[in-house]
Amino acid sequence: MKYFLPLGVLAVVVGFLFVGLQLKPREVPSPFIGKAAPAFQLQQLQSPDRPFQPEAMRGKVWLFNVWASWCVSCRAEHPVLVELAKRNLVPIVGLNYKDKRDEALKWLAHFGNPYVLSVSDLDGRVGIDFGVYGVPETFVIDREGVIRYKHIGPLTDDDVKEKILPLVERLQRS
Repeated sequence: MKYFLPLGVLAVVVGFLFVGLQLKPREVPSPFIGKAAPAFQLQQLQSPDRPFQPEAMRGKVWLFNVWASWCVSCRAEHPVLVELAKRNLVPIVGLNYKDKRDEALKWLAHFGNPYVLSVSDLDGRVGIDFGVYGVPETFVIDREGVIRYKHIGPLTDDDVKEKILPLVERLQRS
């Protein structure tokens, strides 16, 4: 009888572990889906004297990509963003997350700049407001400024083709 309680607790813990192992970390549901993107004002990375607010994108469907020069996964994702930007199907705004301005500018100069603009989130507060778990992350934001999709981790060509572009096209038609 005295062993049933510890065995019961162990069974519950093992059950939670088993369920947790079945989850896909890139598909973490975001409480921000269907809600207005957080408002902010940050300096543009390449033009620090020019602030940017998401309100400036009102009326457009756009991607908001969180990146950093120190991020290894961002390097894997970056060619996908560069190719997407060349197609001119959707504007991409970058959120340079907890990075040094000069390092970020060097990184873009070396790997290419897919962004219509990037803003500097030096202390990570905007990232926190968007519920960023880590970099890279990408958000699809509709014409009204509502977050419609969040992708955690590096985008792949398949992600763009199968998830991002169909959603962007649907939102652009509506």
